[in-house]
Amino acid sequence: MLLVGAASCSSNGNMAPPSASPTGTGGGNVTGGSGGSGPSGTGSASDIATRLGRPARFLVGMGNDLNRDHDMDGAYTLGVTLDLHDAYLVGANTFPWTKWNTNPDGSFVNMLSDIAKRHGVVPMFTLYSMASSGESNTTVLTNDSYMTPYWTEAQILFQRLGAFGDPAVVHLEPDWWAFAQQKSAGDPTTTAAHVGSLLPDCAGQPETLVGMGKCLVVLARKYAPKVVVGFHASEWADPDPAKIGAFLNKIGSQEADIVVIDSLDRDAGCFEAHTDPNCQRTGGSWYWDETNQTSPNFREHLARAKAISEATGKPILWWQTPFGVPSATRGGTSGHYRDNRVKYIFDHPDEFIAAGGVGAAFGTGAGNQTDWMTDGGQFKTAVSKYLSAPAPLP
Repeated sequence: MLLVGAASCSSNGNMAPPSASPTGTGGGNVTGGSGGSGPSGTGSASDIATRLGRPARFLVGMGNDLNRDHDMDGAYTLGVTLDLHDAYLVGANTFPWTKWNTNPDGSFVNMLSDIAKRHGVVPMFTLYSMASSGESNTTVLTNDSYMTPYWTEAQILFQRLGAFGDPAVVHLEPDWWAFAQQKSAGDPTTTAAHVGSLLPDCAGQPETLVGMGKCLVVLARKYAPKVVVGFHASEWADPDPAKIGAFLNKIGSQEADIVVIDSLDRDAGCFEAHTDPNCQRTGGSWYWDETNQTSPNFREHLARAKAISEATGKPILWWQTPFGVPSATRGGTSGHYRDNRVKYIFDHPDEFIAAGGVGAAFGTGAGNQTDWMTDGGQFKTAVSKYLSAPAPLP
């Protein structure tokens, strides 16, 4: 995945901050969570599901579906209870998420977490703040005017989830680590970052990318020990997936719980049509062979995912998987582009489990993509069928 577009939320294009009032634990100031140290970062896929309060089955989530009335977010309108509901937290220095919902205290997190709990779903948050000044801009790591609010907002996120008090998932900075890996030639100790010098909670952490990654985990463990936290692995970071895993380990993946990856961040047909401004990448074969006879195919991707899982020792959560519907005709039109990832995942959950998978969350990675409302009922039907006979986790 390579996110493109507006830095404020480039991967989901048309998401706007909500304007509804907070509910439940969403109001008031938060200065701390449950306190203490959390889990050590070890656990099988079934252990992760158990920590989240879910059955030991391949988990299913959904995101990028925000509605002005959040009780009507798409994940809650399918007629079945999903495992995860994902939402972006973006902005850093450009209208940061901590000011969404007209409140400067980060209560947007608790508004969504409370609603998810009310629907029997685990809230998931994708922290996507480093892209605010450019997705590959590592110079901001030593810019105190940038990093001070970054660390303040990260601290607020985990304090808010500590106040929530129930399990949640936090997905850390998709694609940022891949850019950082490439710019540092795989050695995060060579890239300076202001960490403990700005945030007392992380005093003593290295003032490098290593300290940045580890500080995020420190905050999770200190303030929200029930949170499952994971770094993002982008396949394009390096041709060798073992090197991707090794880099993630250096920045703190060993202390985290999962690794989050994606198979593609928007419909394959959108890239094939090459007319939408959100889908102007070139040089790829986006629609994978379901028979796994020609390249690219799903088993190639799963082999790379397994290598990352083995290198980090962490279960894999697939994220932002597109909703497109299979078709023999290339391309498609806005809201109706072809893709076959929904079909393949629900036809072969055992293959994703064998690759180290704990689950998959679906969502649109840009505007104009196929979604749960324009896919002819594909996702709703597939989820309902799957949950009637789910795949067990080891």
